[in-house]
Amino acid sequence: MNQQEAQQHLQSLREEIHRYNYEYHTLDAPSVSDYEYDKKMRELLDLEAEYPQLVTPDSPSQRVGAEPLSAFQKVRHNVAMLSLGNSFDEQELRDFDRRVREGTGEEVTYVCELKIDGLAVSLTYEDGVFVRGATRGDGTTGEDITVNLRTIKTIPLRLHQPETLEVRGEAFMPKEAFLKMNEAREEKGEEPFANPRNAAAGSLRQLDPKIAAKRNLDIFLYGVGEWQGESSSSHSERLERMQHLGLKTNPEWKKCGTIEEVIEYVHGWVERRPDLDYEIDGIVIKVDRLDQQEALGFTAKNPRWATAYKFPAEEAVTRLNDIELSVGRTGVVTPTAILNPVKVAGTTVQRASLHNEDLIRERDIRIGDTVVIKKAGDIIPEVVRVITEQRSGEEEAYSMPEHCPECNSKLVRLEEEVALRCINPNCQAQLREGLIHFVSRNAMDIEGLGEKVIAQLFKENLIATIADLYKLQREELLQLERMGQKSVDNLLKAIEDSKDNSLEKLLFGLGIRYVGTKAAQTLAQEFETMDELSKAGVETLMQVPEIGEKMADSIARYFAKPQVLELLEDLKQSGINMEYKGPKKNQGPDNSPFKGKTIVLTGKMEQFTRSEAKNIVQELGGKVTGSISKNTDLLIAGEDAGSKYDKAEKLGVEIWNEEEFANALT
Repeated sequence: MNQQEAQQHLQSLREEIHRYNYEYHTLDAPSVSDYEYDKKMRELLDLEAEYPQLVTPDSPSQRVGAEPLSAFQKVRHNVAMLSLGNSFDEQELRDFDRRVREGTGEEVTYVCELKIDGLAVSLTYEDGVFVRGATRGDGTTGEDITVNLRTIKTIPLRLHQPETLEVRGEAFMPKEAFLKMNEAREEKGEEPFANPRNAAAGSLRQLDPKIAAKRNLDIFLYGVGEWQGESSSSHSERLERMQHLGLKTNPEWKKCGTIEEVIEYVHGWVERRPDLDYEIDGIVIKVDRLDQQEALGFTAKNPRWATAYKFPAEEAVTRLNDIELSVGRTGVVTPTAILNPVKVAGTTVQRASLHNEDLIRERDIRIGDTVVIKKAGDIIPEVVRVITEQRSGEEEAYSMPEHCPECNSKLVRLEEEVALRCINPNCQAQLREGLIHFVSRNAMDIEGLGEKVIAQLFKENLIATIADLYKLQREELLQLERMGQKSVDNLLKAIEDSKDNSLEKLLFGLGIRYVGTKAAQTLAQEFETMDELSKAGVETLMQVPEIGEKMADSIARYFAKPQVLELLEDLKQSGINMEYKGPKKNQGPDNSPFKGKTIVLTGKMEQFTRSEAKNIVQELGGKVTGSISKNTDLLIAGEDAGSKYDKAEKLGVEIWNEEEFANALT
C-alpha cells in the first residue's frame, strides 16, 4: 500500500484499538478476545514500523514508554490547581453548609465524591488529542509528566469527540498492584513503598517511562480547569459529559440535596472503605451548580464551594508477643510481628510486617511491647511506633539471627541492600518458596499445585527440587490427605501439560534474580533455546534490548552454577520443552543493511525521533544497544553526538550520519 493508504488504515486501526481499550479498561466490558486485540495491535505496530513518519502522539503504540528523560520540564497551570479546605467531623460539615447557604442566599445541592489517595494531575486535550499531562506541583507550576501518563491505559489518548479542554484527576495505584510491587521489591532486598500514594507518585516521577509503564497505575478524573465552548451548568453534568468523552470518572459519586444526606454518604463510606480495590482517604463535597460555585469564589488557598472530609487515621493499640522469620525464594529473611488480635480498618490483624532489621532498631521494637499498628495505605499491617511509657522492664530487645532459621546457614547482607539473605541454594525454605513460584500462573501454570499441596509434598519428602515434580507417582499421591483419585489425576495431567510450555514460562519459573515475565519473554525470543541462553556471557546478554548489566550479570552467574546445569539436564530428561514457541523476531529482509548487525544511536536527528529510528533498525533485523563496544558494527550519529562518536572512532566502528541512515531506507 502507498503512504496515503497506510495513513487511512492506521487511523482506522487506532480508532478501533482506542475503542477496545476504553471497553476493557474503563467500562470493564471487552467486546473482543485478547487474541483479536493482540492481532490488531501487532498490525498497528508493524504498519507504524513500516511508516515511522506516520506515528502520532495519540497512537496506542505510545503507551509502552518513551526514551528516558534527563529531567522534567516545568508547566504553568492556566487555572491554578488549588487544594481543598478540610473538615474532620459532622459539625465542621454543617458549618461548611451554613457558610455556603449564606454565601449564595439560596438552597444548594451537593455532589459527593470519593477522595482518591494518589497524585493530583492535569490532562490537556487539543481537538480531542492528549497533548500534555502535569503534576499539581505548588498549584501554579507543576512538572510535565506526559510520557509517564501516556502509559496509564485508562487515560484516553484521543477523546470520543474533538474537544479542547484541561481536566484534573487523581492517578493512583490499585491495592493488588501495590502488594505485588512491594513483594517484588522486598524479594530484591529493596525498601518497600510505605503506601499506594507514595508508590503512585514515585512511579509517575520516574525519568524512565518504561518503569511507570510496568506499575499498573490507574486514574479517576473529577474536575475541569478549562473547557473551550463548554455548556455545562453543573458539576454533575460535567462528570457525565466527561464520561461520554471517554474520560474515566469514579462511578460512586452522588448528588445530595441536604447536608444530612452528605453526612449519611460519609458514614456509609467509612464502613465500606475496606471493600474498595483502591485507596481513599476521605470524601470531597462540592456545590453542584457552577453559577453558585462562581458566586462563592475562592480564598487565597481554597475554593469556598468545596471541602474535603478527612477520614480519621485507622490505628490500633495491641501487644507484640513475638517476632517470626520467614525465608523467601530469593533467600531474603523477613521479620514479622506476632500480635494480640486487634481490629483495624474493618479486619482483624494478628501479624504485621517489620520489613527488616534496620526498621526494628530504628523504632526500638521489643518483644512484649505495647505497639501502635496501622495498615500502610490501609492494606499491609505495620508497626508504626512503640508506646514506651507502658513498658514494664520485662520487654526483650530483639536482634536478627546470624544464621538462617530454616537451614542454619550463615546470613549475609549484600552490598547496598537492607535485607539479610540466606545464600544456601539447598535451603529448604527457598526451595519450597521457589517451587510455589515455579508452578504459579505466570510461570509453569500448574493448576492444583497451591501452597498447601507444595508444603504437604515437602513434608512427606516427595519433592525437594523442581525436577521432582515431574517424577511424582499416582500411587504415592493417593496416600496424601485430602487427595482423591480425581484430584490426583487432574494434578498429574496439569503437570504433564506444563511440559509443553514455551521457553519464557520456564525461564520465569526458574526464579532467576531480576528476571521478570517481560525479561523472560525477551530472552526467550532472542536466544530461542535454553542451551543458547545458558552459554551467553554478560557482554552478549547486554546486547539484548532492555537487558542491563545488573540483570545480565545475574543471568550469567545463574547458568554458571553446576547445580543449575544439572537441574536443566534433569528437566530435559523429563521431557520439559526448552525452546521458544512464540512469534519469531523480525529478522529483516535479506537485503537489509542492518540485518544481524549491532547498532548504536546517538545525538539529535531532524527526520526521526530516537524511538522511531530504533524501531526501524529492529524491524530491519538490526540489534540496537545503548553503548559502544568492540562488538558494535555501526554508529548512527545525529547532531551533538558526544563521547559515543569519539569512542566509535577510537574503536574503528563504522559511523553514519542521519542522511546516510535515511538513504539506506530508500
